[in-house]
Amino acid sequence: MATPEKTRRPDPLTMEVVELIGDVVARFYEDYEDAASDHSLTGAQARLLSLLSLEPLPMRKLAQKLKCEPSNVTGIVDRLESRGLVERRPDPADRRVKLAAATEEGRRTAKSLRESLRFAHEPLAGLGEEERVALRGLLRRMLTPAATAD
Repeated sequence: MATPEKTRRPDPLTMEVVELIGDVVARFYEDYEDAASDHSLTGAQARLLSLLSLEPLPMRKLAQKLKCEPSNVTGIVDRLESRGLVERRPDPADRRVKLAAATEEGRRTAKSLRESLRFAHEPLAGLGEEERVALRGLLRRMLTPAATAD
């Protein structure tokens, strides 16, 4: 009887790839925490600010994206707001909802944070453009849910 796909043990190559992905993620987070610290931010503050630099978001959505409790998001927004990096504003679609939004200074800080990540300058910069394009394609494929068979 064939072993179901989900219970089959991964082969050694797959396990090595999984371990390498884990190492890359750990290195990225370490670098991200260092870059946040250089900007006098915690990692959570930097992640929230980076999200808000892309678009204003309601607190509930921020909590979902950061995988934390809304009360934690409120505290982080409070601290960033006191530094002038974030502001609260009413949602134009529903005035009962408050959006957190990066200020101009917050967007500059988020950009500076991204640009200061050594991870992007060291290992990725060591890859040629063709290699980075191939890696990007592979990572996108890994993150795209598998199409269900009809």
